Amino acid sequence: YQRRVHGGRCHHHSLILRRHIVMSASGAQFKAELRSGQVKYGIFVNSASPQVAGQLSHSGYDWLLVDTQHGAMDNTLLSAMINSIHLGKAKVLVRVGGAQDRAGIQQSLDLGADGILVPYINTKEEAELAVSCCLYPTAGTRSVYFPQPSTNAAGLLGYVPHANKNILVALQVETASCIDNIDAILGVKGVDIAFLGQNDLCMSMGLYEKYTFPHMYTSPELNEATQKMVNTCTKYNVVAGLFLFGTDRVGEFLKKGFNFISVGNDLHHLLTQVGTHVKNLETITKDENKEWTRQPSALL
Repeated sequence: YQRRVHGGRCHHHSLILRRHIVMSASGAQFKAELRSGQVKYGIFVNSASPQVAGQLSHSGYDWLLVDTQHGAMDNTLLSAMINSIHLGKAKVLVRVGGAQDRAGIQQSLDLGADGILVPYINTKEEAELAVSCCLYPTAGTRSVYFPQPSTNAAGLLGYVPHANKNILVALQVETASCIDNIDAILGVKGVDIAFLGQNDLCMSMGLYEKYTFPHMYTSPELNEATQKMVNTCTKYNVVAGLFLFGTDRVGEFLKKGFNFISVGNDLHHLLTQVGTHVKNLETITKDENKEWTRQPSALL
């Protein structure tokens, strides 16, 4: 930022004002780009490693999601991971325990998360609670406190008045009840992203019992539920997102209208690359007329 000096004194108010404008526009701009149809790719981070999280923020992904629902993070570690991600280019979201996890939502946002993913939404009331926990009054019930990491860049008055329009609120669509109530859920004001979780949705719909793996993922029942969600997203101008393992089906879901897409998690990325190296080592060793047998693993 430029600093204008007059009479030996810096015009700090001009500096701070411009800084606030930059900060307040970033989250809102990200959401506006999504709603305009721009594609945003990311992955989940489950490794509980600030170093890995920070490195991934320089990998080209648009967003990273720290998964406290399935990852082994306490708030101290979560803070370090969020800080590491902010050193790179990616937006950082946090998946919390559920709509009732007010403390988890509060801590994640206070620590500087750009957004929240709330899993296991089944009803309009749960969606309303999730949104309320993410937003400051009068739109919601998030508590104000200072100082916090979230206010470090722009200060209290630079962050709080703009937070509601900058925070991404994502609700996970992963149960049969959620699909049944999808119109009421996505009609809740303040919902930015409907995030499809195919694995849990298939289980909730009984498709793992009806089909052999992996045919439940291309079943007419799941396709119908997915289309119902996409149609409702269009109705309420909500962004459609989902979790995939790898890139094989990304094109298919882009055609369906999804543009906030995860292609796995950091541990899956690690295993995928390890599997490639191990397979190559087997081939190279055999070509050189040497013997090597990889250690047995159910994961590769």
